Amino acid sequence: MMLQRPRRNRKSAAIRNMVQENQVSVNNLIYPLFLIEGKNKQNEVASMPGIYRLSADLLLKEIETSLNLGIKSFCLFPSLNDKLKDKKATESLNKKGLYPSTIRLIKKTFPEAVIMTDVAMDPYSSDGHDGLVKNGEIVNDETLDILAKMALVQAEAGADIIGPSDMMDGRVGFIREALDKNGFTNVSIMSYTAKYASAFYGPFRDALDSAPKFGDKKTYQMNPANSREALIEAELDTLEGADFLMVKPALSYLDVIRLLNDHSTLPIAAYNVSGEYAMVKAAAAKGWIDGDKVRDEILMSIKRAGASVILTYFAKEFAKSKKHEL
Repeated sequence: MMLQRPRRNRKSAAIRNMVQENQVSVNNLIYPLFLIEGKNKQNEVASMPGIYRLSADLLLKEIETSLNLGIKSFCLFPSLNDKLKDKKATESLNKKGLYPSTIRLIKKTFPEAVIMTDVAMDPYSSDGHDGLVKNGEIVNDETLDILAKMALVQAEAGADIIGPSDMMDGRVGFIREALDKNGFTNVSIMSYTAKYASAFYGPFRDALDSAPKFGDKKTYQMNPANSREALIEAELDTLEGADFLMVKPALSYLDVIRLLNDHSTLPIAAYNVSGEYAMVKAAAAKGWIDGDKVRDEILMSIKRAGASVILTYFAKEFAKSKKHEL
């Protein structure tokens, strides 16, 4: 006679739902959006079916639609004309530039929307690197001043969460100090704590035309072979004033998400990146997988690993599917 029969807790949908250990909600999601110059412009990212670069007017419509689906948080990435790029990312400090102007417009139109921004030099840099390049080297400490000034411009425009994605040493503390000294003590920092030198970023770089013009990013992004190193980054970011710790990418680094969740009391975020999205879309288009089911399984795996915040290009379609279930 068997006293323990685990299948009894799987015998009906109602019971399975009752004992379900994890659940992904739209409240967990941040929707990344790509911004371009102009009006009434919409360009699909070829390597990311269903994802578009949008001018500010259409971006507002996308945010409104998403808010109506229950998505409350958005991460904004600018795609700039090469003529605006230089070695020092000067355009990132232009308070009247496309990025801060659009942030102000979004916050004015939808004050309830949570806007996360990106702090790194690569969208504005003629070198395509996240830090300042001198004699072929990405220099750390001189980059920090640029990043802090960039964060201040974004905070002044209305950003709710600053997202340093550059992986320079000490940047969280440098940015936190600059924000606090200028009265932005309520602006959060979601640090890209464990950002790996991954091959999964290709479609994102297509979207922003921000690939490095030489070399790679391995002197500042983490080695995919390492996991314990993420604990060093997490400890430093926590001591320097981060409010969230992020792992990027998500799917191939579920162990790192779990590791940080087990060792930190801060909320853990994970970025379900462009390459992960593109693989699902490509396989689904071939009829090799059920894209919707795989999407939901991936998001659940990220949540189960310990992420309470998930940045994902699936956010809108996931929210639509949940609306249809009601």
